[in-house]
Amino acid sequence: MINFNMKPSLLKIIIPILLAFSALKTLNSCSNREETTSCFPNQFISVQLNLSLPSYYPLNNIGGWIYVSEQQSGNRGLIVYRNNDGFKIYDRNAPHICPSTDTTLEVENGSLVICKKDNAKWFLNSGAPASVSPYPLKQYFYNYNSSTNILNIYN
Repeated sequence: MINFNMKPSLLKIIIPILLAFSALKTLNSCSNREETTSCFPNQFISVQLNLSLPSYYPLNNIGGWIYVSEQQSGNRGLIVYRNNDGFKIYDRNAPHICPSTDTTLEVENGSLVICKKDNAKWFLNSGAPASVSPYPLKQYFYNYNSSTNILNIYN
């Protein structure tokens, strides 16, 4: 407890220090709410898909999915999934462990995403963890123009 009978010069030192520690604690608590492990690679994502092309036909139907490994689609590529509300775009890096040769995510049975290294699983339709991982799949933004059938993916 602060004794307000202290000399004013001492209060001028103590109060700013307390405020600074309080602000640092607040900033630190926000940074701990990460959506992936700290070694997750942050990559520039900028992909345009013309869903009228045969390689992207699965995305014209609800429940369809594809892997995207074009330029600017991250270092392991993306999983693009079409659901009732639009699309889900996931990074193929496992969000809960540092990348290695066996941590590239794969779709299993059209309903789960799996990491072969530790058998972590996520639901394809939501990206929510099903087992092992505390983190959901890393998602990216998109813009879909239904008149041109163009899907733009970005971060």
